[in-house]
Order: sequence, then C-alpha cells, then structure tokens
Amino acid sequence: MTDRETRQQYLAGAPTTTDRLDSALLRLAGIVLFGAMAALLDTTLISVALEQLSRAFGVPVSTVQWVSTAYLLAMALVIPLTGWCVDRFGAKATWLCTLALFLAGSALCAVAWSAASLIAFRVVQGLGAGMILPLTQVILAQAAGSRRFGRVMALVAIPGNLVPIVGPVLGGLMLNALPWRWIFLINVPVCVLALVLAWWKLPADPPQSRPPLDVLGLAVLSTAVVAMLYGLSKAYAESNFAALDVLVPLAIGLTSLVVFGMHALRTSKTPIIDLRLFRHRSFSASAALMFLCGAALYGPMFLLPLYYQQVRGFDALATGLTLAPQGVGTALALAIVGPLVR
Repeated sequence: MTDRETRQQYLAGAPTTTDRLDSALLRLAGIVLFGAMAALLDTTLISVALEQLSRAFGVPVSTVQWVSTAYLLAMALVIPLTGWCVDRFGAKATWLCTLALFLAGSALCAVAWSAASLIAFRVVQGLGAGMILPLTQVILAQAAGSRRFGRVMALVAIPGNLVPIVGPVLGGLMLNALPWRWIFLINVPVCVLALVLAWWKLPADPPQSRPPLDVLGLAVLSTAVVAMLYGLSKAYAESNFAALDVLVPLAIGLTSLVVFGMHALRTSKTPIIDLRLFRHRSFSASAALMFLCGAALYGPMFLLPLYYQQVRGFDALATGLTLAPQGVGTALALAIVGPLVR
C-alpha cells in the first residue's frame, strides 16, 4: 500500500489493512509528538523549580504548589471535552487551537509578577495542555487503525517517555544558569514550530458530526473535580483531614460525582463521559490500571523533587539527575510491551 493510499484511508476514516508503519504514518507521529513534547516538558520542568519559585516570590512552598495544582486542575477540566471537540471541529482544528492556547499561557507565565498571577496564568496554560496528549492518541489511533495501533503507540511512547528524563535535567541546568522565567519561555519556540508543522502537514479532517454538548454533565463533573482537588490540597496544607474546610469541599465533590454518575447513566444524549463503557470488563480493568499507574508515576514526580531539595539539600541539577532513571526504566519497558499489543 502506498503512502498516498494510507493517507486517503486516514482521511476517510477507513481501517488500514497493513501492519507496516509507512513513512506517512511516521511523519504524522513525529508532528504530533513534537507538539506534545511542549506539554510533557512543562510538567517535568516545573517539578524541579518549585523551591526556587518559593524563594523568588517570597511565599511558602504550600502556596507555590498551586502552580502545579492549578495546572493539573485545568487539564482535568478540559480532558473530557476532547472527544466532543474532535467530533464538532475536527482533530486538526482542535489541535491547532490547543497548541495556541498553551503557547499563550506559557508566554503569560514567563511575565508573571507574583505567585497569584503565575497560578492564574498556569490555569490558562493547563486549559491548552489538557487536550494535547489525548489528541495525540486520537489522531494516531485514527491514522494507524487497530492493526498498527500497538506498534505506533509503542513507537511514540519511547521518545515521549524520554522527555521526563530530559525535563528535570534540563530544568536543573536552566535554573542554575538562567532566571526561572526560562522554564516557560522554552515552550514558546517549540509551540511556534509545532503550530507551523501541524498547519502545514497535518491532514485536514472535516468535522464528523455536530453532537450537542452535555452542559449539565460538564458543569457537575467540573464541580466535582474542583471541589475534591481543593479539599485534598487543604488537607495537605493543614495536615488534617478532619478540618471543616477540608471535609466540606470533599463532601461537595463526592456528592457532585454521584450526581454526575446518575446523570451520565440516565441522559438520553451522549454524556460528556460515557460511564456505560465501564460495563465492559476489559475497559474497566484497563482504566483501573491506568489510574493506579498514574498515582504511582505522578505522585512521586511532584513530591520527590521537593524531598531532594528541602530534606536532602540537592540543587536543581542534582535533583533532575536523580529523577532521570525512572524515565529510563519506563522507556525500556514500553519498548518491550508495545510490540506485544495487537
């Protein structure tokens, strides 16, 4: 099958009939991965910078940690919208908009004048970053088809997991030689080049449909995520899960989550997250494993840098070098597991 035929199949949404990773698919993978690198780098760069940001703004670490918390919260809010945006506007248009929003947020973070302004600008950045990684998977899944999905995901995941190795080390080098603003400015040239490549080479795809947005479900789910994350953050700051300002938001969050579950199972239109998918054992098992892996990966990613810097007295570069082996192990495991997926 020629590259042109494969590209036509992708645009038509037809399944592929070959296992070969042709040049068209590899080129597409390189373009979307380059854009995803900005969001991946940002997550790891900031992990070694919290101590320095605390000193720069003269605020406690508990306040500066909202730089990461606000970013992750904003990401969580927009991830459920990914599928709806792809159906409504097309993958290419959604990809360009999310990259542009992430670029704007990065530039704003670089000129932040206080901890509060930086936290606010990180929300803008997170709203752009939230869809980047899910869109990467959607675009490549559409192009690769079921026969090549495992191989292309393994191919993309290897360099994607090398970024967490480079990120802390690069962050340490930058913070030792440059002002902290460069951890955000580095995203600007990467995003600009990613936008140009995507606009030029990413295949145009017309919207698949015009599904109505589940506004009620989105509002209730957003309330649940915000309230629960705020409650957990307050519990960390006060070291007390029994405090009233911890229990109240947690209760609101759990209640909203239950309300969303009832709405998603009873609504006549497509919910923002279709919980009926959990009726399939394979889907439920994979979702549970991804949740556990995420907790094991991202928890240490944010806590270990603070431990090494505040308890062990490491500088930013030493912290980055200490964290690098985890990414190496992940990349090696993906190289083995990917080809086994069929």
